[in-house]
Amino acid sequence: MSEILTSPRASRFGQAVGFRVAAVGSAVPDRVVSNADLAHLGCDPDWISSRSGIEQRRHADPDTATSDLAVAAAEAAFAEKPGLRDHVDLLVLGTFTPDTCIPSTACLVQERLGLAAPAMDVTAACAGFAYALVTAGQFLATGSSSLALVIGADTNSRVVDPADVKTWPLFGDGAGAVLLERAAPAGPPPGLLAWSLGSDGRGADLLVCPMSGSRRPATAAGLTAGEQFMKMDGRAVFKWAIRLAEENIQQVVERSGVPLGAVDLFIMHQANLRIIEGIRVALGLPADRFLVNLDRFGNTSSGSIPLALDEAWRAGQIGPGSTVVVCGFGGGLAWGSAVWRL
Repeated sequence: MSEILTSPRASRFGQAVGFRVAAVGSAVPDRVVSNADLAHLGCDPDWISSRSGIEQRRHADPDTATSDLAVAAAEAAFAEKPGLRDHVDLLVLGTFTPDTCIPSTACLVQERLGLAAPAMDVTAACAGFAYALVTAGQFLATGSSSLALVIGADTNSRVVDPADVKTWPLFGDGAGAVLLERAAPAGPPPGLLAWSLGSDGRGADLLVCPMSGSRRPATAAGLTAGEQFMKMDGRAVFKWAIRLAEENIQQVVERSGVPLGAVDLFIMHQANLRIIEGIRVALGLPADRFLVNLDRFGNTSSGSIPLALDEAWRAGQIGPGSTVVVCGFGGGLAWGSAVWRL
């Protein structure tokens, strides 16, 4: 772990401009689970709040899957601009909790939304939306797409062990969606003024579902031992995330040409309030420049950035022409940041 902290893998940087946000949407399950509701599992409500900043989260009902949340988030975006549905020519969905290994969850979402477009999943754990956003941005910037639907969605309550009292309380279920359309700007170009993606497989074991693929297929013994659930070294991930995110944000902002003080809003992956506060303090910025909603939704992985983006958009904190910084980080280890002119 010390090697990861002192010599992080290099990030890849780029730009993708010429597209703007047309609409946003989000969806969370109806079922609210408070810290007090977890006390019967041996979770300490005060510990959860003080260590993470989380007061409640949403959990999906047994018959709700990731595709259901993704579809609901997309429908909320289409409700803003219903005439755009028939013009979507690309769907990119960030998730690490797919409905099934095959087919992709993106294909299930595409069919339910009635889209005539290629659809693909992008798997980068809690950096999933950042990876999906950059992927779609490349299609839009090159003219290979005119209208892309980008979704981040995860149903974490299916992959976290309820018996793990330090990890189970941190995660919730949710999804967010954004419609991106090519645009010929009259002024400064919209889009990703600078983006950064990176990964460091040396930390793969810090956040992992051991029995979930071809390396270790499901077995009765593994299920009994709970090997299908996520295992996380929270302390190590915490230390890595603060250092990595602060450094990566500084790098991507510098490459964008936008002064740090000119960014309208910072939307971090909503993993832990102490991580967000650590990043904010390191950057020397006031609290009102950082959106925080993890107190109500917990860590929704790929869903966290677009869920927060939708909240800020609908509240009028940001809108067309606003400049935001987004930063996602998590299992892989993987990370992605961008300076995004909406």
